[in-house]
Amino acid sequence: MRVHSGRTVRDLRRENRTAVLQRLYFDGPLSRFSLGPVTGLSSGSVSNVVAELVADGLVEEAGSVDSAGGRPRTLLRIRQGSAYMIGVDVGETRVRVELFDMALTELARVEKPLAANGPRREDRYDVAVVVAHVRDSVEEVVRRAGIEPAQLLGVGVGVPGIVARTPEDGAVVHGQTIGWDAVPLERLLRESVPLPQEVPYFIDNGAKTLGQAEMWFGAGRGASSAVVVLFGSGVGACVVGDDLRSARAVEWGHLKVQVRGRRCRCGAQGCLEAYAGAEALLERWREAGGCPPIDADEETALTALLAAAHPSAPGAEADTTALAVLDETAEYLGAGFADLINLFQPERILVGGWAGLQLGTRFLDSVRDYATLCALSYPASHASIELGTLGPDAVTVGAAILPLADFFAQGGRREAAEPEEATPAWKTSLRERAAQ
Repeated sequence: MRVHSGRTVRDLRRENRTAVLQRLYFDGPLSRFSLGPVTGLSSGSVSNVVAELVADGLVEEAGSVDSAGGRPRTLLRIRQGSAYMIGVDVGETRVRVELFDMALTELARVEKPLAANGPRREDRYDVAVVVAHVRDSVEEVVRRAGIEPAQLLGVGVGVPGIVARTPEDGAVVHGQTIGWDAVPLERLLRESVPLPQEVPYFIDNGAKTLGQAEMWFGAGRGASSAVVVLFGSGVGACVVGDDLRSARAVEWGHLKVQVRGRRCRCGAQGCLEAYAGAEALLERWREAGGCPPIDADEETALTALLAAAHPSAPGAEADTTALAVLDETAEYLGAGFADLINLFQPERILVGGWAGLQLGTRFLDSVRDYATLCALSYPASHASIELGTLGPDAVTVGAAILPLADFFAQGGRREAAEPEEATPAWKTSLRERAAQ
């Protein structure tokens, strides 16, 4: 059955369910009475939708509150154990896999290090090794949490690089800096990971999953627009408006900051990443005469750089070489942030990623000063630059949000669970008519 707007009754029911689920998720517990104004639905529609969601096991009662002169109002909330999501972060030093319930409470976690096993840095990201890590980790978190795989809403995966999609292979990853040339990651995971075929995969750029997490639960909440920066071995960014579905990853790290400059991991010269990424920063420290720990991973080496520049021991002198490298890095990042401000005019710029969180506490004030100096004054005066608040797990959390957001968009049903126009129009139920 179609209504005048061209949408079907099924579309309206799905939209109504989505509205109620989202409000309960972000603002709950709420009463049926309170759901009406915040969703724009009539009291009858709210009652019908809530009845469906309770029957589906997605919503439950959560006590009651007094009302003005009437009976106490029953509060409703999302049922925490009604479904589960897996988030995967294919990072620069490890693969992290976490399993969450509907409240995004972590139930199980596995981390697998990505250690270089050959003369080329690309060897660290051997596709077969990454897929095996994901397979083994997914099996382990499902076993530890004691859930059935069929209870999963999906598996979200954050990856470095550009994600395209093809009808044959699903998500295909173009990760030039890690040696991934059109890797059919979704197909490889489906062939390797022992999950039911109906469990969907949501694979996207890691900066985008970070942005999703910060906008839903972190420092981006309430912002009409933001750029969320992922700062690790390299640098990336996600541009987010007030409609999270329009979020897009941008290859910010490969903006040119110096013509014929340093060679970047991507093969070009003068990229921001070649100066401000953690890998390049440590290399520049070494070239300037610094002493990074031998055979240490990047996180350990970056901690050593910060300790040299800002010693904690009383009376210890700062390493002037380390301080100079950090100040130069702040200048490059400030110029990069100015580009983001001038291009997108965001309300907020949020800094995340393991390197961003380590460095930000030490030199974010300097980055702000350089950004203000380089950017146009009007957009710069309306943009704040802050650290993200979700910590190093934000990419994994954001990856797990991908199947959750899709589940909400489907009205709390799997996409294939409700066939289009399965019931003849003349048999439309009273409840469906009420949804109009």
